[in-house]
Amino acid sequence: MPSPGQTAPELTERAADLVVIGGGLGGVAASLTAARLGLKVLLTEADPWLGGQLTVQGVPPDESAWVESHPNSASYAEFRERVREHYRRNFPLTAEAAADPLLNPGAGGVSRLCHEPRVGALVLEEMVSPLLSSGRLQWLREHEPVAVEREGTRISAVVVRDLCTGEQSRLSAPLIVDATELGDLLALGEIDHVIGAEARSEHGELHAPEVADPLDQQAITWCCALEWAPGHDELVPRPELYDRFASVVPDFWPGPQLSFSDVHPITLEVRHRSLFVGDPADQEETARTNDLWHYRRVRSRAQLHPDTPGGEVTLANWPQIDYWDLPLLGVDAEQRTLAEHEARQLTLSLVHWLQTEAPRTDAAHGGKGYPELRLRGDVMGTTDGLARQAYIREARRIKARFTITEEHIGREMRGQFTGSAQFPDSVGTGHYRIDLHPSTAARNYVDIDCFPFQIPLGALIPKDVENLLPANKNIGTTHITNGAYRLHPVEWSIGEAVGALAEICRRHGADPAAVHESAELTGELQTLLSEGLGVRLEWPDAIRRRLP
Repeated sequence: MPSPGQTAPELTERAADLVVIGGGLGGVAASLTAARLGLKVLLTEADPWLGGQLTVQGVPPDESAWVESHPNSASYAEFRERVREHYRRNFPLTAEAAADPLLNPGAGGVSRLCHEPRVGALVLEEMVSPLLSSGRLQWLREHEPVAVEREGTRISAVVVRDLCTGEQSRLSAPLIVDATELGDLLALGEIDHVIGAEARSEHGELHAPEVADPLDQQAITWCCALEWAPGHDELVPRPELYDRFASVVPDFWPGPQLSFSDVHPITLEVRHRSLFVGDPADQEETARTNDLWHYRRVRSRAQLHPDTPGGEVTLANWPQIDYWDLPLLGVDAEQRTLAEHEARQLTLSLVHWLQTEAPRTDAAHGGKGYPELRLRGDVMGTTDGLARQAYIREARRIKARFTITEEHIGREMRGQFTGSAQFPDSVGTGHYRIDLHPSTAARNYVDIDCFPFQIPLGALIPKDVENLLPANKNIGTTHITNGAYRLHPVEWSIGEAVGALAEICRRHGADPAAVHESAELTGELQTLLSEGLGVRLEWPDAIRRRLP
């Protein structure tokens, strides 16, 4: 806002067929799909990198067990293969690693494709590069939304600000996509939405709390990259909040967070996991699944020629740095800034503790501290060693024409081999457990099994606006089902469906709701997705029902 006596800055007017605000995986998939189909697309992202949770937030892809055999879409499979090809072209891989069609660069346990965040950002930019060259896609880097102009039930424009120059632009298009990490346009445009947890009575969800609580939001995590680098001298100074995180014991947790003790997400039993099982370079399955280090390792020396410099690198996204003290949504800017600061302090405190105080599994350094560890900010594109942004698990969610609830996908609610609900308006598929991390309401994990599921078109269409679509964690899920729909390939599929929907709307001069209401137009969209784009709209029955 200009100060009294000042005039508002002149806005640069930009128009396109589709405006996508937010360059996470959903925003990239929406932009890529629409531009490849011939639409003129304007994409904005507050960060210099594309990729959201995969890159900017520093989280290797969490994917279904069938990601290789039954990919959710051809374009997501293309992204994954391009990552592998990047390593084959540019890294000194061993002959065995280079020849492996299922190359996992980091050999981490969380994913079949653990890779450095900066590599993901490079590959995504490579994928959009020909579209940028052609002019089909215009990417406004380091631009954030500051205002939404709404006329009744339509969004007429979004105003964005260049974070480097302060200059503002008004972006207009027949369709606007909110692909931001927190659903920013929903708040700016006063679009009906939900934050936090719904009451059990609202949707009848078995694992919902009895009372609604908008401030019950999943913990955020400020991830970091750590290298095993014996002989370095780059120790993290004692952070200002170190004593707090080293001593305070939350009511629902077995001890201070600066500890190797936590709880099992499913059983809530106390467990103890060391930093390493064996050597940091181990490839054994027991190490990859039972310690902290190997689970999200993104650089494995075993995949590289022996004379390659540099050490093993892992990404820390562990319960020890889940920040659950303050929420990001439903609070003022000052409290949000405080929450982000304290989340960073928690991560730095953990690294300091690991380097100086953590109990070792060997007798080196008196059995205390791992000074061999150091932050590797260059892996994240930062100088402080931390990710570019906090890892966001939960956003504002639209009040949609259709809401996906636990009853549609939860195994306990549906029955052992019943399978997920089948949606006639499916525009994609996905799978992940319903995984809610400890929350800002002092609630512990809610981690429950669910069936491989579909993405219904009705969950992508808001009730109260005609031309805005969500393409991130802001679709029509609940607090519970967001825990399954929030992961990388599902977000990509949501964005891809939105990009294809934009093309159907353009062809027929229709709004998204009209497409949803028409069986013929919905069928045309599904044909475009399945036959034109190689998107999976349903799971084979044996997978959907998780038959033994």
